[in-house]
Amino acid sequence: MQPHATLHDLLEAFRRGELSREEAATRIEGLRIEQLEEFARLDLGRAARCGVPEVILAEGKSPGQLAVIVARTVAAQGRCIVTRVTPDQDEEIRRRCGDEFQVEYREVPRALVAFRIPLTEKTGGIVAILTAGTADLPAAEEARLIAEEMGCTVRTAYDVGAAGIHRLFPALKSVLDAHVFIVAAGREGTLPAVVAGLVDRPVIGLPVSSGYGYMGKGRAALASMLQSCSVLAVVNIDAGFTAGAFAARIATMVACP
Repeated sequence: MQPHATLHDLLEAFRRGELSREEAATRIEGLRIEQLEEFARLDLGRAARCGVPEVILAEGKSPGQLAVIVARTVAAQGRCIVTRVTPDQDEEIRRRCGDEFQVEYREVPRALVAFRIPLTEKTGGIVAILTAGTADLPAAEEARLIAEEMGCTVRTAYDVGAAGIHRLFPALKSVLDAHVFIVAAGREGTLPAVVAGLVDRPVIGLPVSSGYGYMGKGRAALASMLQSCSVLAVVNIDAGFTAGAFAARIATMVACP
């Protein structure tokens, strides 16, 4: 996510006088924090330190606060991901950005990417994302956005859940070259365990808050995935960001050992 993502680039920027010695050292250490007024501290070293970009959660922030955070993050890093965005927040970000950077909004996951530099080169990692139903797309598409921003190729097979299990097998054939699978499901959350019993790659269960009644809103799906006798990892309900980032790290490590 950072324009100077490698040690070589940072040293070249320092040589050209674009960075001071102190700023270059801070970026190399991955501990760069920037205070924004009284409401935010930007963790601008996260990508260098952890291999995962800083992603801004829009919930709980006013449109004005969010616009300031996004503008400063783009200025510092070149790209900025924002999740759970409302129309008012999107409008304010676009109003304030002017010609300084571009904003790309994705309606299904309610997320946007603000940027002034192109996406980095692909890592070679391949992530497959499957959903049990169409209602699971918002969480799945959030995971897709994160994995793509982290340089992975994403392949998808949607609406292949256990209620019509015959849909799964032809869909799997199109994604078997993936290094890791994210499987999103609501209701009773069966699909991740089924997929984990069929493939020889890591599977991440993504419980989704679709479903109603007893243990609805994703709770039954989460419990089912945690009780799976197939081997899989499980993230929190609707945690598309976590699933996408974790999958991208696995896929990249496999593709670039």
